[in-house]
Amino acid sequence: MFKDITLGQYFPGNSVIHRLDPRTKLAAMIIYIAMVFSVKTMALYAAVAVFLVALLLISRIPVSYVFKAVKPMRWLLVFMFIINMFLIKSGRVIFSWKFITLTVDGIEQAFFIVIRLVLLVCGTSLLTLTTTPISLTDGLERIMSPLAKIKFPAHELAMMMMIALRFIPTLLEEAERIMKAQAARGADFESGNIFKRAKNMIPILIPLFISAFRRADELAMAMESRCYTGGEGRTRMKVLKLAPRDLIAFLIAAAMLAGIILAERLVFA
Repeated sequence: MFKDITLGQYFPGNSVIHRLDPRTKLAAMIIYIAMVFSVKTMALYAAVAVFLVALLLISRIPVSYVFKAVKPMRWLLVFMFIINMFLIKSGRVIFSWKFITLTVDGIEQAFFIVIRLVLLVCGTSLLTLTTTPISLTDGLERIMSPLAKIKFPAHELAMMMMIALRFIPTLLEEAERIMKAQAARGADFESGNIFKRAKNMIPILIPLFISAFRRADELAMAMESRCYTGGEGRTRMKVLKLAPRDLIAFLIAAAMLAGIILAERLVFA
């Protein structure tokens, strides 16, 4: 169950996307999110999906590996689909009973919401799969560095995000081991209704929280013993430098966003 969560995991590679500057990938990710939220027609959703698959092929990451990130969200997607299906009351009515009304526009809106969530999850997974946590932290800190003039804790915020991303796979492995240990003792996590299954997760959550607090305490002691004092005056072994490929990648993402917006307004308006 926990093996399907790919957030925070890094897929080693030497593709063009792997070699991009993390600042470029962060900017491209913002453009991609804006692109997904700008789309309102199925044809343009297909265009964004083709663009995402092309990025996966260039990065040489298996498409099935990225789409595994959607599997833990399957019940959330079903819930979002059902809720949005009955929120829209306009359009041709298919079914109506008391306060429940099902329309064609409602079904279309539900499909769009689910597709949008899937594209967002897969796109953000591509960012973490092609960027190491350290590089992502450095890029995020460099982007927020101008805010240091107004006493914004850019380094501390980037450090917290890096630690969170770094420990996601570790905690998932720990949860998997705890689940196997509890199953060997006779615990049942599969049968029963949703409330019983949620109650059966308590023997997993309590040891997992204890392990997480213990790891956090050990990390704090290790940083303190090494005289860690924050980002002021610190140097880096690898200095980030923008290359021509970063400019090309940014222009491609920006051109894709501009094309989506123009097509939405001129062709599918």
